[in-house]
Amino acid sequence: MTVSEPQPSLAPLRPSVRFMLSHPAHFMALGFGAGLAPKAPGTVGTLWAWLAYLVLQQWLNPRQMGLLIAISTVVGWWACTTTARHMRVADPGSIVWDEVVAFWLVLWLAMPIGLWGQVVAFGLFRFFDAAKPGPVGWADSLFKGFGWRGGWGILWDDFVAAFCTLLVIALWRF
Repeated sequence: MTVSEPQPSLAPLRPSVRFMLSHPAHFMALGFGAGLAPKAPGTVGTLWAWLAYLVLQQWLNPRQMGLLIAISTVVGWWACTTTARHMRVADPGSIVWDEVVAFWLVLWLAMPIGLWGQVVAFGLFRFFDAAKPGPVGWADSLFKGFGWRGGWGILWDDFVAAFCTLLVIALWRF
């Protein structure tokens, strides 16, 4: 066991507002509170991402949004790794930053698609992320555990779900 792994005898921590506010990584990884939703935190995190994207695009041009997504991926990797270790769970459902940054990527690459296109993108992304068919399930199994590898695994399957979503949207458009 390495220093970065949690003690196996300690029970997993359940996230709370207090836990979320106790460390900047927790605040980010839990999607600024979206991950505290008692039911379907991934869906709530994706809804938060959608709303945040619509607000952010008022002030950021596409290049700046792309830069924000890139920075959010790197910082999110740290936040997800740290929070999972502190929660003593390899891939907790309450960590929703992976949904946030992956859905931002979908919207950034698919826009402009109008409200119904965004609804379809949301539904497709949630399907691929939750059901984990084919390549998403494969991606989910690649990086497991604690430390940098597990933190990347939290993000990786959502990026593959985003790719699958974008592929379906591209086939639909053309």
